[in-house]
Amino acid sequence: MNSKSEQFMTVGAAKGWAEVGQSHPHESAILHVLGEAVYTDDIPEAQGTLHAALGLSPKAHARILSINLDPVKAMPGVVAVYTYKDIPGTNDCGPIIHDDPILAEEKVEYVGQPIFVVVADTHDHARHAARKADIQYEDLPAILTPQAARDAESFVVPPMRLTRGDAQAAFERSPNILKGTLNVGGQEQFYLEGQISYAVPKEGNGMHVYCSTQHPTEMQHVVSHALHYPSHAVMVECRRMGGGFGGKESQSALWAACAAVSAAHLKRPVKLRADRDDDMMVTGKRHCFFYEYEIGYDDEGLITAAKVQMVSRAGFSADLSAPVATRAICHFDNTYYLSDCDIRAMAGKTNTQSNTAFRGFGGPQGAIAIEYIVDEIARNLGKDALDVRKKNFYGRNDEEGRNVTQYGQKVVDNVIHDLVGQLESESAYRARREAIRAFNATSPVLKKGMALTPVKFGIAFNVTHFNQAGALVHIYTDGSVLVNHGGTEMGQGINTK
Repeated sequence: MNSKSEQFMTVGAAKGWAEVGQSHPHESAILHVLGEAVYTDDIPEAQGTLHAALGLSPKAHARILSINLDPVKAMPGVVAVYTYKDIPGTNDCGPIIHDDPILAEEKVEYVGQPIFVVVADTHDHARHAARKADIQYEDLPAILTPQAARDAESFVVPPMRLTRGDAQAAFERSPNILKGTLNVGGQEQFYLEGQISYAVPKEGNGMHVYCSTQHPTEMQHVVSHALHYPSHAVMVECRRMGGGFGGKESQSALWAACAAVSAAHLKRPVKLRADRDDDMMVTGKRHCFFYEYEIGYDDEGLITAAKVQMVSRAGFSADLSAPVATRAICHFDNTYYLSDCDIRAMAGKTNTQSNTAFRGFGGPQGAIAIEYIVDEIARNLGKDALDVRKKNFYGRNDEEGRNVTQYGQKVVDNVIHDLVGQLESESAYRARREAIRAFNATSPVLKKGMALTPVKFGIAFNVTHFNQAGALVHIYTDGSVLVNHGGTEMGQGINTK
């Protein structure tokens, strides 16, 4: 083999060109290590590139009385300033319900809501200028918590309810009743690469948008609607993201639209890169939830009735709050059979950022409630929480009746009994629990704990037609292969997979 062939084989192996069934390295691993992997902010800027920043609301809920942008325009390096009136098409970036303006119109509905875009010669000039607007407001009442939203009947979508059996009758038969509340906070996705879009005008009223997004197709739709362009005139490209975790699914749309609108007006490339503080002010998080629950159970810890009301902080618009709530309803049972249950979910409209997708997408918010409840039942009965969990597991495959979820899906190939049994044995769970009890009995300050918690994770979408995928495979005459697929690379190695 000559040196050129050897070199080709080495490069091929590094890129993961190997037989099916073998372990493959991440196709960009070497680029990551060498710092050569190109992210959106690394793309060489075209000549004439300008930089944008957003002017943000300091009010949670207020009517805009007047806007004076002359101080912004007077700042060094400023080229243009745009408001919602300068959007040629639709002022909306809502992924499902169209209630999410790109730029605020007559009122603002959360601290950090974008009101205008300023375009300047440098990033710093744009950002400094964005702070100089003179805007007068009339304050309006603000709803900030899920409980306040529920009490005011303020929702972004109608409340949801899923029932099975007769929960009320089951409560009347239950030997023990447990009632309580639970608060679970949200989270910031905190991707290492922040929100960024780089819009480059093309000939014939085309627009090429480089965008750090988990959903390029949705960005194409939002940009085309905002510009009033046909979809075929807009191309959205994302080679890779520096993390997404759901925060760049729907919420990259605002940044893409603002960059594209500015670029279309100026006929020059415009980059909009959010500094971390602006990013965290504008974008939504994992939904925080407030729960009220009532649980019936027997003296062995078997749940005989369950009633829960879950209220999420959706934020000022719907975004993806409806499917998050639906998924929470379908994960409240986790790995446990609930014979008689009444599960309700509400997506509270609040004057905060519009919360959005986050890994698990409502599943963790549903499961954490029942796990908290099971722990409380165990404490009340003086039992090990693992024993209560095992008592409530879905039935094995031959146990008709105890292997159907509250939404009607039959649980097949149920391995939870065997899996937990193996973990309990191989982890020496019982011995370690005894050792922890002994330690805690003699330690007045430091305490230890241990838990073995099962998880059911639904891999499908509640909207059935979403559960599909396709790929286009090109096989070239030199034996190399190119695969076009609908996934985005955010560090998980999807291109290698």
